[in-house]
Parts: sequence; structure tokens; C-alpha cells
Amino acid sequence: MEVVIAADPDAAAQVVADVIAHVVRERPAPVLGLATGSSPLGAYRRLIDAHESGTLSFAHASAVLLDEYVGLPADHPEAYRTFIRREFTDRIDLPTERVFGPDVTAADLPDACRRYDRLIADLGGVDVQLLGIGGDGHIGFNEPSSSLASRTRIKTLTDTTRSDNARFFEDDEYDVPRHVVTQGLGTILEARHLLMIATGASKVEPIAQAVEGPLTAMCPASVLQLHPHATVVVDEAAASGLRLADYYREAYTHKPDWQQL
Repeated sequence: MEVVIAADPDAAAQVVADVIAHVVRERPAPVLGLATGSSPLGAYRRLIDAHESGTLSFAHASAVLLDEYVGLPADHPEAYRTFIRREFTDRIDLPTERVFGPDVTAADLPDACRRYDRLIADLGGVDVQLLGIGGDGHIGFNEPSSSLASRTRIKTLTDTTRSDNARFFEDDEYDVPRHVVTQGLGTILEARHLLMIATGASKVEPIAQAVEGPLTAMCPASVLQLHPHATVVVDEAAASGLRLADYYREAYTHKPDWQQL
């Protein structure tokens, strides 16, 4: 795992955007794993700027979503398919028909989950999967105690997660759906590159547990420790609980020019 400590949230967003832009430019048919929530928005805005300036095209790319709420109308503003279109894909040239999410309206949800994993495999797998991290260490909607080998499946959200997401629902946690479909930790681990971004003091404890704590289902994000190419990008505030912060800074400063993130 490589840890990049950026000066502030803007610098962290730029690092993440640069990694994604490199994949888009270098791969003939890149598959991007897109996350929702507030953490990736700064990176998305920088990618949009690069597209609008004419320096980056997504016309040859595809994208898959990490998760989706169950029970929201398809056009609900906080449905994740709607969110990702509003905040990112409708503002670049990535074809709408190549933005995929789990089918949460299917009569047979377990079968829809299996089909989503097959879809990702049929696309050739995810080249770079963008991730945030929850206050309890969840990634996607894999709550603590999730199997480290789990596949895309239905999950029940905890009250803590619903409270965290209430800001997107006019601060009413009771409007946050109780159930979701999420890529499992085993599914996420199949991406070629895992790219996590976390900023702010509220992420100190989960980042410390994920990066330097034990590998445990009680901190689902710790599964990144198993991946051969995982990058965690944090700002100084989120990094303040890392015991090896000085080492991470030194290693990044002296990274060989030829070695990409």
C-alpha cells in the first residue's frame, strides 16, 4: 500500500485526478470504478476541467458504480446513478450507455447482484477503483463485519451510516434508505488499482485503522492491505493519526520518476 499525504483537500483531489487521467490516456478501453459522496467531488471537478480544456477525453471509457440505494425512484436526486451523472459523467464525453450500476429494481435482487459481477468481468475488470472511507471504516457499503471475500450483494445500513448520509437527504436520516446493493470487498479487490481519498479530521481514526491497523472485517477498508496496487491519498488532517507519516512522506518524495502511482 502506498500512502500519499497531500497538503490539503485540494492537493489530494489533484493527485487523485492525475491518477485517473493517466489511466484514461494510457488504456485503450479504460474501465473506471466511480464512487459517490463528498470525498471524490474535488477530483471529479478537476477531471471535468481537463475535459473542458480539451486535454482529456473519456469517449473510449466505461464506468461502473460501487453501489446503489434500494427503494429510491430512478430519478431521485440522491440515487447514485443520478448523483454520478449530475456531478461527473453528464459533464464529460463518457457515453451514457457505458455508465453501469447494479439493477436495484430487479424482482430477483440476488440474481441482479450476480449479474453485476459478471458485467464487470465482461467489461474486462476495473482499471482504477475510486474509494472513500466511512467513519466506521466501511468502503462501498460494506459495513463492519462484512466478509473480506464478499461479492456484490444486498446490505442493511447501520444507523451510523444513515446518519452520515443524512446530509444528502436534507439532514433527515429517516429518509436515507435502509438497504443498498454494493460491490463486495472481494469484488472491489479485483480492480487493478484501488485509489482511496480521505480528507479532514473526521477521517483520522478510520484511516489509521485501515492503513496501519490489523486486517479485520471490523474495519472493511483494511482489506486494501491485501491488494498489490493500493494507493491511499489523504490530507494532513486525515494523516494526523498515522504513526509512519514521516516514512510515507519520505517515500513519496523520493519516488522514482518512472514509477507511477
